Amino acid sequence: MKEAIVLLNMGGPNNLDEVEMFLHNMFNDPYIIRTKSSLLRRFIAGMITLTRTEKSQEIYRKIGGKSPLVDHTRILCERVAESLGNNVIVDFVMRYTPPMAKEVCQRLKEQGVEKVYLIPLYPQYSSTTTQSSLDDFEQTAQKIGWDVITVEVKHFFSNPTYNRCLIERIKESLGEDSAESFELIFSAHGLPQKIVDQGDPYQRHVIAHVELMKAMLHESHLNFNAIHLAYQSKVGPMKWLEPSLESTLHTIQSKRVIIVPIAFTVDNSETDFELSIEYAEVAHELGYDAYRVCRCPNGHPLFVQTITELYAKMK
Repeated sequence: MKEAIVLLNMGGPNNLDEVEMFLHNMFNDPYIIRTKSSLLRRFIAGMITLTRTEKSQEIYRKIGGKSPLVDHTRILCERVAESLGNNVIVDFVMRYTPPMAKEVCQRLKEQGVEKVYLIPLYPQYSSTTTQSSLDDFEQTAQKIGWDVITVEVKHFFSNPTYNRCLIERIKESLGEDSAESFELIFSAHGLPQKIVDQGDPYQRHVIAHVELMKAMLHESHLNFNAIHLAYQSKVGPMKWLEPSLESTLHTIQSKRVIIVPIAFTVDNSETDFELSIEYAEVAHELGYDAYRVCRCPNGHPLFVQTITELYAKMK
């Protein structure tokens, strides 16, 4: 039976012209804008796209004219394929920008793939990310008449190899400095409180992940002055998960922090712009002596190993 591993991620504009597509597709996702009326959701998506496209394009100009997410994901796929040899096809699907599910499903169907291992690149499960990506792939496969067997990973935040990868990224940010001289902030992408109240386990997974990381940091003799959890990327007036990253930065007396983007596996605008530029400016205004942001796992060998372990466990 011919098999494929497909990595799933939200995507990001490959150029400035795709910013409008990215915003429209994201805010037209029923898992993101939760209204019973598809007509109302399309209207909301249209209004958000109209008002945010130009501002978003300016953000992407500041980080090279595109999102780094697609290129990082492509490199990750190539490295996973290298580690597995010719036994399995490795591909990826983006939720809101190319390469999207229809293109990839059609290609894999034509290649004679009969079984697909779906690995969403979200460490913690959320219906807004994990389930949206899984449903998108499986519904697309059905629409094109591809009778494929799918096996899914829902989350992997407890995988020891993955968490060792995060430890290595933290060590890179520390350099020759001591952990005791820094406070650590695990920054997770925010989520409306309403979605959590409806039963989404994302917040529970994030908290559990931070606790696992605290234990591993202690075992690695990385004893930070303090460790915090905060949430970033709030959009709109509704209540989101708290505390916010900005409010947390205001409370830290030492003025020396390392930020770990714990909800992201691949660098994107939220890490390269929001954390590394926007919040860096906030830290500067607050008089921080040191403000550092860890790189995401991206194509790190331990993340490649994590993907191969998840695949092996599913077989």
